[in-house]
Amino acid sequence: MPTEKTEGATSALADPALHKAAQEGKTWEAGRWVLPDGSPTYNIERGADNTDAVKKVDWMTYSGWRRYHAECHVCHGPNAEGSSFAPALKDSLKNMDYAKFLQIVASGQVRDVAGTKYIMPALGDNKNVMCYIDDLYVYLRARATDALPGGRISADQRADKPKEAVEAEKSCLGD
Repeated sequence: MPTEKTEGATSALADPALHKAAQEGKTWEAGRWVLPDGSPTYNIERGADNTDAVKKVDWMTYSGWRRYHAECHVCHGPNAEGSSFAPALKDSLKNMDYAKFLQIVASGQVRDVAGTKYIMPALGDNKNVMCYIDDLYVYLRARATDALPGGRISADQRADKPKEAVEAEKSCLGD
């Protein structure tokens, strides 16, 4: 959806209603943004008129972007846009809730599409994934709702890492 150019920005949110619904009632709790149902969510500050210019993302979104591109993009494609090996998580997470996401990532999934089997391996024992599962979910939901355009997130676009995230990481990784 084209908009007027605003300092290098090119487009507005594709579906502002989807983004708004995905953020309704969020609060800051224990070092992260959460929805009323307890699922983690993002906090993204966009440029004027919600253009592609991202001013700031919360720590979980940034961490999820980093983890996604370290662990998931080989199959699911850059920016969660899919590949011939695996579906576009940008699309899958439009309707997938947090519990289903956790189940699929931890336990894996096999789908048969016209005789072709697509296998998502179980990653429940992979600490590089499971210690950051909330971050991955937050990043993918931000992509699914078009709150976050594809591309690189630089360190100056992210919020500082909350102490709770530092503590959770140490606890999970065993450091």
